[in-house]
Amino acid sequence: MLDQPLLIPPLAASMALVAGAPDLPLSQPRSVLGGQLLSALTGFAVLTVAGPGLWGAAVAGGLALGVMTLARTPHSPAAATAVIVAVGSPPFWSFLGLLALACLLLVAVGLGAARATGRTYPAYWF
Repeated sequence: MLDQPLLIPPLAASMALVAGAPDLPLSQPRSVLGGQLLSALTGFAVLTVAGPGLWGAAVAGGLALGVMTLARTPHSPAAATAVIVAVGSPPFWSFLGLLALACLLLVAVGLGAARATGRTYPAYWF
């Protein structure tokens, strides 16, 4: 919708975790939303310092994993979001807004699917 097709792979991986392994820490709303947003912010920070490029993207992906670990928001697909930011240099506010909206939608779909199938999701919120 906002011309960010590169967001599709990490968000698809996020949805696969929410739908296929809803009990994992990686699948919880805190990790999906927090991990994705923190990783995007990490990517933007690296982009500011290093500029767009492959080396910055590699650094952004690694730093994003560290930031998520420190924040207790583990979500491995989000490392790809940091890489996308560092390579693609997207507009800050529209990218973050779209990412937040997409993550909220993923969690809502996970909640709806859990109710429809009798599964438990989330295992915890915070």
